Amino acid sequence: MKLICPECKNEIDLTNYPDLADGHIIECNHCGITLNVKEVGENYVAEVVDEGK
Repeated sequence: MKLICPECKNEIDLTNYPDLADGHIIECNHCGITLNVKEVGENYVAEVVDEGK
């Protein structure tokens, strides 16, 4: 399971989100952008909600 940030292209650490599902809001631990999880599976897909820091 991994999620690549669409903004900074780094892998996001998902250990803080054990119950991750469609619609969850998470933050990239590299660039601080807020993301909405759109697809859950082997590879997650997320879209930008807020530009962050």
